[in-house]
Amino acid sequence: MPHQPTVGILHPGSMGAAVAACAATNSTSVLWCTAGRSSATIARAEQHGLTGVATLPELLERSDIVISLCPPAAAEDLAREVTGHAFTGVYLEANAINPERTARIAELLGATATVVDGGVIGSPPVGGKSPTLYLSGPAAEAADVEALFAGTDVQTGVLGTEIGKASALKLAYASFQKTSRVLVALSVGLAHAHGVDQELLHVAARRSDSYLTEPEYIAKTAARAWRWGPEMQEVADSLEAAGLPPEMLRAAASTLARWNDVKDAELTLMDALDRLAQP
Repeated sequence: MPHQPTVGILHPGSMGAAVAACAATNSTSVLWCTAGRSSATIARAEQHGLTGVATLPELLERSDIVISLCPPAAAEDLAREVTGHAFTGVYLEANAINPERTARIAELLGATATVVDGGVIGSPPVGGKSPTLYLSGPAAEAADVEALFAGTDVQTGVLGTEIGKASALKLAYASFQKTSRVLVALSVGLAHAHGVDQELLHVAARRSDSYLTEPEYIAKTAARAWRWGPEMQEVADSLEAAGLPPEMLRAAASTLARWNDVKDAELTLMDALDRLAQP
């Protein structure tokens, strides 16, 4: 692996573009494919200083490390598309998908590329935020990814050589961190329906570290529901595969689906609660 590798980011969303911008610190350049992308994606990539290329084959040919960060449902389709071009570098599978899917992607790409399993925990690395990218997989390639983020706002942690460990940690944390916010929305929604909002907050304030003391986060949850819902389905699949009951996580995904039409919107708390109450 070159000391200063060239990096490709697939589908740079809010997390992917920010993570890719951090990777630029220790790389020759960070490429992304402009074909078929929206004006919002183009603006985001330009804001983060990413270098556009015309086609996916060009990105793959020039890249030593490719980072896949996209909505969970698209992860395997994206990997299949990459497979069709016989990519030979390191493929960082950093999507919020279950370990079984990560293993399938590693097998799919394994004929030519080396897959490293990744899981990002935390908010995008902007405005002083510093998420942690957990890694598992082949040691040398995991070390190359670690080096890519050395000295940046993306912290790294290696969990061993087994593909699936990083994905499992990401989903295990997400099952609490995101479902707890769904439960807050339901709790506040129920209290609002009966006119006891302030009383609920007063009760919650007596306890430390309660998400119920942060009802303003409900609007943020609604805006992110289009991403969080599929992630909760991935957690449910992992729970079921482990012999654990998946129903609560599937219910959380169903609840989040009520906000699917307000993707990344600026909502008020009342807007979010009103939408939650509509079937």
